Amino acid sequence: MQKKLLTTAVAATLLAPALALAQSSVEVYGTINMAAGYFKYSQGTAANTPAVSKWDVAQGASNVGVRGRETLGGGLSAWFQIETNTPMERSNDIAITPASRNSAVGLQGNFGNVFIGQWTSPWADLDALWSIGTVGFWGPVTSIIGRRETTGTAPNANCVNGHVSGTPGLAASTCNAVEAAGGVGHPFWRRPSQSVLYQSPVFSGMQFKALYQTNEGKSTTGVVANPYMYSTSLQWAGMGGRARVGVAYDRHHDFTSVNNSDTGWAIKGGWNFGVVDVGLAYERMTYKTVNSDCKATQYGVAVAVPVGQGAIRASYSVAKDIEGSYTGAQTAIDTVGGSCGATPTAAAPTNDNGAKEWNVGYDHRFSKRTTVGFGYAVIKNDAGAQFTWTGAPPVQNGSSGSANAATTPFVGSDPSTYYVSITHRF
Repeated sequence: MQKKLLTTAVAATLLAPALALAQSSVEVYGTINMAAGYFKYSQGTAANTPAVSKWDVAQGASNVGVRGRETLGGGLSAWFQIETNTPMERSNDIAITPASRNSAVGLQGNFGNVFIGQWTSPWADLDALWSIGTVGFWGPVTSIIGRRETTGTAPNANCVNGHVSGTPGLAASTCNAVEAAGGVGHPFWRRPSQSVLYQSPVFSGMQFKALYQTNEGKSTTGVVANPYMYSTSLQWAGMGGRARVGVAYDRHHDFTSVNNSDTGWAIKGGWNFGVVDVGLAYERMTYKTVNSDCKATQYGVAVAVPVGQGAIRASYSVAKDIEGSYTGAQTAIDTVGGSCGATPTAAAPTNDNGAKEWNVGYDHRFSKRTTVGFGYAVIKNDAGAQFTWTGAPPVQNGSSGSANAATTPFVGSDPSTYYVSITHRF
């Protein structure tokens, strides 16, 4: 009997490495998301910005990544993910940087999921609940809803690439870290780096998420600032996935002016009636400037009507004028130097800096991995606005209408496109 037990113990010891290997997994994955079409920028507010039309091949959020998971026992797993942007059409000079998208390492168990790295915020994650009205990537999310998008660390007022407005700084050097945008109108759709995240288990269809972006840019000389942010959300899905709703709350400290916090809240969700799926979104932000508050409101509706193996999809969204006496174009990417209470300019009239976006199209799902579609999308910018989509081509001058981004339209110019898109997942 003792000999049999000894033999069993030795065998278990020898097999342990093999069993551990069997409980580990690593995979390569990715998404190719591209479109070809006819793009137009209308006449801008300024006289020297005539309309231009052109053909373009664009890509939206194409990526490749590697991820893995190891079972540690007792219901505990360790996991990692490294995901990188893949600009398939290479229309810019931005280098392909590893881990430029959702990348992190963490532990997951009965307590939930805890991880550190760079990841989309709980605020941004809510868009999956309602944004069913887009074919390809020409839609309301990260154009109107979310007020564009940004990735990186918190703004730093002591760097030449800093995004904090309203407070003079040394601005003597370039930050080593990639900074995300700040200032009046900055995006609340964010992928914060240097972050700690928690996702609870799902209880009766409900889940809580929280993110804290660390204050690695805190300074005690020059401009004394302590930039950091946190983002939280609570979402629920039920009735077999037909009903879904979520709320989010964000606080961004020292992102627009020092010693002040920008705040925002959002509610998003949808209902699938079978013959039509409907999504709704509403969000409200308050930007704290030196003089007063600037308030921004966006809302949208999306629909998807099943047709065979595909769907007709459409969206309509609105960014209302910023409330308050605001000067400077509402770029929705990086408005620097703007403050409420200042004198408006002719190029960016006060209370004329909102926009409307709508899109309609059809996509056909050939398989779980491949979808092909076509459609039309347009953004109608007010005289003081510059909203656009990520992936848009160069503007009227063939390069850039703004120092803040290579494809930001000139103030008041309306981007629009007819396109055919293809998405392939692997």
